[in-house]
This record gives sequence, C-alpha cells and structure tokens, in this order.
Amino acid sequence: MQTQSVITCPVCHHASAETMPTDACQFFYDCKGCGTRLKPKCGDCCVYCSYGSVACPPIQQNGRCC
Repeated sequence: MQTQSVITCPVCHHASAETMPTDACQFFYDCKGCGTRLKPKCGDCCVYCSYGSVACPPIQQNGRCC
C-alpha cells in the first residue's frame, strides 16, 4: 500500500507530496500554493481520490471507502 500521494490543485496547479492517513479518508485539503480549500469531486470519497496521484489507502485495500 502506498501512503504518499501528490495532490495537484485544480486552481493554481501547485503540486505537493503528502502522507495520507491510513485509517480514514480526508475530506478537505488547503492548497499550499493558493489556499483554496479542496473538497472531493462528486462520486469520490476524499481529496486524494479526486486530486492525488494515488488513491487513498481504504480504496487501495478494499476497493471502497470507509
């Protein structure tokens, strides 16, 4: 299981490597470039599934969110 993901902001395109929580989904993320608060896209469980380079650990393990 991968625990690192690069989140790319859809507003300013700033990319940041982040460590994902292994036991939960993360619903909000504040962009370190422009400060925009990211929320999951419709149908996604967390910001890593929407904007990350790697899906969140619950999806990696179970194929579904918490």
